[in-house]
Amino acid sequence: MTGLGSSDAGRPVRRVASVIRLRPEKESEYRRLHAAAWPEVLATIAAVGIRNYSIFLRDGMLFSYFEYVGDEYEADMARMAQDPATQRWWEITDPCQAPVEDVGEGVWWAPADEVFHTD
Repeated sequence: MTGLGSSDAGRPVRRVASVIRLRPEKESEYRRLHAAAWPEVLATIAAVGIRNYSIFLRDGMLFSYFEYVGDEYEADMARMAQDPATQRWWEITDPCQAPVEDVGEGVWWAPADEVFHTD
């Protein structure tokens, strides 16, 4: 999902949503990990311009939503992917997840299209 709005400071906000399956046998581990998310990972998320980040769970599907307030989305996401703490975090959390069936090659979290928004 990609939607554009503006933040209180007038800076453009990009709304991003995606989905992935949660392996049922990993739900308690996934919840435990996110209840104590690593401060280094949270710092990187903030440093790359991600705000208002949430992950929801419903019927085995994880729904992720965040707002991006930076200027170079692809570069900032690449910078986050290069962060060593984030890489270690993904090594632990990725086995809890399973991509949806119709996602493209190399895509982990499947993007969701925004069909409605209001402030």
